[in-house]
Amino acid sequence: MNKSSVALLILLLLAIDQTIKIYVKTHFYYGEEYYVFGLDWFRLHFLENPGMAWGFKFGEGYLAKLVLILFRLAAIVWGTFYIKKMIREGYAKVFVICAAFIYAGALGNLIDGAFYGLIFEKSDPALRNIAEIFPSGGGYAGFLNGNVVDIWFFPIIDTSLPEWLPLWGGNEFTFFDPVFNTADVWISTGVILLLIFQNKQRKVQKRSNMKKLKYTDGNRTIINNNY
Repeated sequence: MNKSSVALLILLLLAIDQTIKIYVKTHFYYGEEYYVFGLDWFRLHFLENPGMAWGFKFGEGYLAKLVLILFRLAAIVWGTFYIKKMIREGYAKVFVICAAFIYAGALGNLIDGAFYGLIFEKSDPALRNIAEIFPSGGGYAGFLNGNVVDIWFFPIIDTSLPEWLPLWGGNEFTFFDPVFNTADVWISTGVILLLIFQNKQRKVQKRSNMKKLKYTDGNRTIINNNY
Protein backbone atom coordinates (compact mmCIF):
# COMPACT_ATOMS: atom_id res chain seq x y z
CA MET A 1 0.00 0.00 0.00
CA ASN A 2 1.17 3.54 -0.71
CA LYS A 3 0.84 6.56 1.55
CA SER A 4 -2.18 7.96 -0.29
CA SER A 5 -4.18 4.73 0.08
CA VAL A 6 -3.41 4.52 3.80
CA ALA A 7 -4.29 8.18 4.31
CA LEU A 8 -7.63 7.73 2.52
CA LEU A 9 -8.45 4.67 4.61
CA ILE A 10 -7.66 6.53 7.84
CA LEU A 11 -9.75 9.53 6.75
CA LEU A 12 -12.69 7.26 5.84
CA LEU A 13 -12.60 5.46 9.19
CA LEU A 14 -12.25 8.77 11.03
CA ALA A 15 -15.18 10.29 9.09
CA ILE A 16 -17.44 7.34 9.97
CA ASP A 17 -16.52 7.60 13.65
CA GLN A 18 -16.97 11.36 13.91
CA THR A 19 -20.20 11.41 11.90
CA ILE A 20 -21.80 8.90 14.26
CA LYS A 21 -20.57 10.75 17.35
CA ILE A 22 -21.74 14.16 16.18
CA TYR A 23 -25.13 12.72 15.23
CA VAL A 24 -25.49 11.16 18.69
CA LYS A 25 -24.44 14.35 20.47
CA THR A 26 -26.98 16.41 18.52
CA HIS A 27 -29.90 13.95 18.62
CA PHE A 28 -29.66 12.07 21.95
CA TYR A 29 -29.83 13.38 25.50
CA TYR A 30 -27.31 11.95 27.94
CA GLY A 31 -28.39 8.46 29.02
CA GLU A 32 -30.98 8.07 26.25
CA GLU A 33 -31.36 4.53 24.97
CA TYR A 34 -32.83 3.22 21.72
CA TYR A 35 -33.58 -0.44 20.91
CA VAL A 36 -32.39 -1.08 17.34
CA PHE A 37 -35.02 -3.05 15.37
CA GLY A 38 -36.75 -3.59 18.72
CA LEU A 39 -33.99 -5.98 19.79
CA ASP A 40 -33.20 -6.10 23.51
CA TRP A 41 -29.54 -7.03 22.89
CA PHE A 42 -28.79 -4.32 20.29
CA ARG A 43 -29.08 -0.81 21.73
CA LEU A 44 -27.88 2.71 21.19
CA HIS A 45 -27.07 4.09 24.63
CA PHE A 46 -25.53 7.55 24.83
CA LEU A 47 -22.85 7.94 27.48
CA GLU A 48 -19.74 10.06 27.78
CA ASN A 49 -16.48 8.54 28.89
CA PRO A 50 -13.68 10.63 30.46
CA GLY A 51 -11.20 7.78 30.10
CA MET A 52 -9.76 5.43 27.52
CA ALA A 53 -11.41 2.82 25.30
CA TRP A 54 -13.90 0.57 27.10
CA GLY A 55 -13.98 2.98 30.07
CA PHE A 56 -10.40 2.55 31.29
CA LYS A 57 -8.75 5.65 32.74
CA PHE A 58 -5.59 6.75 34.57
CA GLY A 59 -7.45 8.21 37.54
CA GLU A 60 -9.73 11.10 38.47
CA GLY A 61 -9.36 14.84 37.97
CA TYR A 62 -7.84 17.19 35.41
CA LEU A 63 -4.27 15.87 35.79
CA ALA A 64 -5.36 12.31 34.98
CA LYS A 65 -7.28 13.61 31.97
CA LEU A 66 -4.28 15.61 30.78
CA VAL A 67 -2.01 12.55 31.09
CA LEU A 68 -4.50 10.55 29.03
CA ILE A 69 -4.65 13.20 26.29
CA LEU A 70 -0.85 13.47 26.16
CA PHE A 71 -0.63 9.67 26.00
CA ARG A 72 -3.03 9.62 23.03
CA LEU A 73 -1.15 12.45 21.34
CA ALA A 74 2.18 10.66 21.77
CA ALA A 75 0.63 7.48 20.34
CA ILE A 76 -0.60 9.41 17.29
CA VAL A 77 2.80 11.02 16.66
CA TRP A 78 4.58 7.67 17.07
CA GLY A 79 1.97 5.92 14.92
CA THR A 80 2.46 8.42 12.09
CA PHE A 81 6.17 7.66 11.84
CA TYR A 82 5.65 3.93 12.31
CA ILE A 83 3.07 3.63 9.51
CA LYS A 84 5.45 5.50 7.19
CA LYS A 85 8.18 3.03 8.15
CA MET A 86 5.88 0.07 7.45
CA ILE A 87 5.04 1.40 3.98
CA ARG A 88 8.67 2.18 3.19
CA GLU A 89 9.87 -1.28 4.24
CA GLY A 90 7.13 -3.11 2.35
CA TYR A 91 5.15 -4.64 5.21
CA ALA A 92 2.29 -6.97 4.29
CA LYS A 93 -0.81 -5.08 3.15
CA VAL A 94 -3.01 -6.55 5.88
CA PHE A 95 -0.47 -5.46 8.50
CA VAL A 96 -0.55 -1.85 7.27
CA ILE A 97 -4.37 -1.91 7.22
CA CYS A 98 -4.42 -3.11 10.84
CA ALA A 99 -2.13 -0.25 11.85
CA ALA A 100 -4.39 2.20 9.98
CA PHE A 101 -7.44 0.94 11.90
CA ILE A 102 -5.68 1.37 15.26
CA TYR A 103 -4.39 4.81 14.25
CA ALA A 104 -7.84 6.01 13.11
CA GLY A 105 -9.45 4.79 16.33
CA ALA A 106 -6.88 6.50 18.53
CA LEU A 107 -7.18 9.72 16.52
CA GLY A 108 -10.99 9.64 16.73
CA ASN A 109 -10.98 9.43 20.51
CA LEU A 110 -8.24 12.08 20.71
CA ILE A 111 -10.46 14.50 18.76
CA ASP A 112 -13.30 13.92 21.26
CA GLY A 113 -11.13 14.62 24.27
CA ALA A 114 -9.41 17.62 22.72
CA PHE A 115 -12.31 19.48 21.08
CA TYR A 116 -15.74 18.19 22.11
CA GLY A 117 -15.65 20.12 25.37
CA LEU A 118 -15.17 23.31 23.38
CA ILE A 119 -17.82 22.85 20.69
CA PHE A 120 -20.70 21.18 22.58
CA GLU A 121 -22.80 22.31 25.50
CA LYS A 122 -23.38 19.91 28.39
CA SER A 123 -26.17 17.35 28.07
CA ASP A 124 -27.70 17.03 31.54
CA PRO A 125 -29.36 13.64 32.25
CA ALA A 126 -31.72 15.35 34.70
CA LEU A 127 -32.87 17.95 32.16
CA ARG A 128 -32.70 15.51 29.25
CA ASN A 129 -31.52 18.31 27.01
CA ILE A 130 -29.86 17.58 23.69
CA ALA A 131 -26.48 19.29 23.44
CA GLU A 132 -26.21 22.20 21.04
CA ILE A 133 -23.13 22.36 18.84
CA PHE A 134 -21.16 25.64 18.95
CA PRO A 135 -23.36 27.14 21.73
CA SER A 136 -23.24 30.88 22.22
CA GLY A 137 -22.29 30.44 25.87
CA GLY A 138 -19.35 28.18 25.10
CA GLY A 139 -18.81 24.47 25.57
CA TYR A 140 -18.95 22.31 28.69
CA ALA A 141 -15.17 22.06 29.15
CA GLY A 142 -11.87 23.54 28.02
CA PHE A 143 -9.38 22.39 25.43
CA LEU A 144 -8.11 18.82 26.07
CA ASN A 145 -10.74 18.29 28.76
CA GLY A 146 -13.66 16.89 26.79
CA ASN A 147 -15.25 13.45 27.07
CA VAL A 148 -15.36 10.62 24.56
CA VAL A 149 -18.80 9.81 23.15
CA ASP A 150 -19.93 6.19 23.57
CA ILE A 151 -23.05 4.73 21.97
CA TRP A 152 -22.88 1.00 21.10
CA PHE A 153 -24.35 -1.36 23.72
CA PHE A 154 -24.80 -5.12 23.23
CA PRO A 155 -26.18 -6.74 26.42
CA ILE A 156 -26.50 -10.17 24.76
CA ILE A 157 -27.06 -11.80 28.16
CA ASP A 158 -28.91 -9.78 30.81
CA THR A 159 -30.11 -11.93 33.68
CA SER A 160 -29.90 -12.69 37.41
CA LEU A 161 -27.56 -15.41 38.60
CA PRO A 162 -29.15 -18.40 40.44
CA GLU A 163 -29.54 -17.94 44.20
CA TRP A 164 -27.72 -21.20 44.89
CA LEU A 165 -24.52 -19.95 43.22
CA PRO A 166 -21.82 -19.22 45.88
CA LEU A 167 -20.71 -15.58 46.30
CA TRP A 168 -22.55 -14.24 43.23
CA GLY A 169 -25.95 -15.84 43.71
CA GLY A 170 -28.83 -13.42 43.00
CA ASN A 171 -26.56 -10.77 41.46
CA GLU A 172 -27.33 -9.19 38.10
CA PHE A 173 -25.17 -10.46 35.25
CA THR A 174 -24.76 -8.75 31.88
CA PHE A 175 -22.70 -9.83 28.89
CA PHE A 176 -21.55 -7.75 27.02
CA ASP A 177 -21.63 -4.86 29.51
CA PRO A 178 -19.36 -2.02 28.23
CA VAL A 179 -20.80 0.82 26.16
CA PHE A 180 -18.30 1.75 23.45
CA ASN A 181 -17.90 3.77 20.25
CA THR A 182 -16.86 3.20 16.66
CA ALA A 183 -13.28 4.31 17.33
CA ASP A 184 -13.02 1.54 19.93
CA VAL A 185 -14.24 -0.89 17.25
CA TRP A 186 -11.48 0.27 14.89
CA ILE A 187 -8.82 -0.19 17.58
CA SER A 188 -10.08 -3.62 18.61
CA THR A 189 -10.41 -4.76 14.98
CA GLY A 190 -6.85 -3.70 14.23
CA VAL A 191 -5.42 -5.45 17.28
CA ILE A 192 -7.36 -8.69 16.66
CA LEU A 193 -6.34 -8.82 12.98
CA LEU A 194 -2.73 -8.15 13.93
CA LEU A 195 -2.78 -11.19 16.19
CA ILE A 196 -4.40 -13.30 13.46
CA PHE A 197 -2.11 -12.26 10.60
CA GLN A 198 1.20 -11.71 12.40
CA ASN A 199 2.61 -14.96 10.91
CA LYS A 200 1.95 -13.61 7.41
CA GLN A 201 4.01 -10.54 8.17
CA ARG A 202 6.88 -12.74 9.38
CA LYS A 203 6.82 -14.64 6.07
CA VAL A 204 6.81 -11.42 4.05
CA GLN A 205 9.70 -10.06 6.10
CA LYS A 206 11.64 -13.31 5.66
CA ARG A 207 11.23 -13.16 1.86
CA SER A 208 12.35 -9.52 1.91
CA ASN A 209 15.46 -10.44 3.89
CA MET A 210 16.25 -13.29 1.47
CA LYS A 211 16.22 -10.88 -1.48
CA LYS A 212 18.77 -8.72 0.28
CA LEU A 213 21.23 -11.62 0.57
CA LYS A 214 23.20 -10.84 -2.57
CA TYR A 215 26.72 -9.86 -3.38
CA THR A 216 28.62 -8.50 -6.35
CA ASP A 217 31.38 -10.52 -8.04
CA GLY A 218 32.96 -8.26 -10.61
CA ASN A 219 30.12 -7.05 -12.83
CA ARG A 220 27.77 -9.91 -11.80
CA THR A 221 25.09 -9.74 -9.09
CA ILE A 222 24.54 -13.17 -7.64
CA ILE A 223 21.33 -13.80 -5.73
CA ASN A 224 21.63 -16.18 -2.83
CA ASN A 225 19.11 -18.95 -3.52
CA ASN A 226 20.19 -21.36 -0.82
CA TYR A 227 17.03 -20.73 1.25
